[in-house]
Amino acid sequence: MNLHAVRAIYLFEMHRWARTVVQSVATPVITTSLYFIVFGSAIGSRMPAIDGVSYGAFIVPGLIMLSILTESISNGSFGIYMPKFAGTIYELLSAPVSVFETVAGYVGAAATKSVVLGLIIMATARVFVPYEIAHPLVMLAFLVLTSLTFSLFGFLTGIWADGWEKLSIIPMMIVTPLTFLGGSFYSIDMLPEFWRNVALLNPVVYLISGMRWAFYGVSDVDVGVSLTATLGFLALCLAAVTWIFRTGWRLKT
Repeated sequence: MNLHAVRAIYLFEMHRWARTVVQSVATPVITTSLYFIVFGSAIGSRMPAIDGVSYGAFIVPGLIMLSILTESISNGSFGIYMPKFAGTIYELLSAPVSVFETVAGYVGAAATKSVVLGLIIMATARVFVPYEIAHPLVMLAFLVLTSLTFSLFGFLTGIWADGWEKLSIIPMMIVTPLTFLGGSFYSIDMLPEFWRNVALLNPVVYLISGMRWAFYGVSDVDVGVSLTATLGFLALCLAAVTWIFRTGWRLKT
């Protein structure tokens, strides 16, 4: 394994992130803080507890997931799209660097950024609402797995996109709505039976439910099912990346 190549790609992406740290970190933290102020403090004080958890604390895992999913896809897609846009992707393809090493560098950097952001938002949430983490190791596992999986999905998005506008289509028009409809601000058990069954088709439900179980020991879906769904999506993304690099789809044309 060419560790020098992985390290070079990883550090390049982390240095680029450091140059834009204000918009990369401050913007999502401020946006999430506004959610805590409006939903956690203003509305939450008038809402009954859900599954024994105060409303302000109940929405913390969902808001963390909302930020992680959006930022993971954004970081993962931008990292690989820039070499395509600048034309330097051909140097990467002709270099003695394997598919695994390329993906490890780009996706590893994007996932690192998302994990750091998630921890910052978690700390910010304590300013607005008190909460405890019942299963910290499970929480960390979901944080890392979700960041890794959706950074890889973002990597695929960056390969698929052939214009700047396409980089924002999936995060803004698909992932964000699915997150809001995935139980970020409510339990899907509160929905009528028909709509609850429809909600179970939303993959984001399993991510939010797993993270909420890690925090409070309550969830809409069994934590084992949530973990299996996350790992299954990760495997699917890995298979897609492997196929793309073997065929050169959207890379060599």
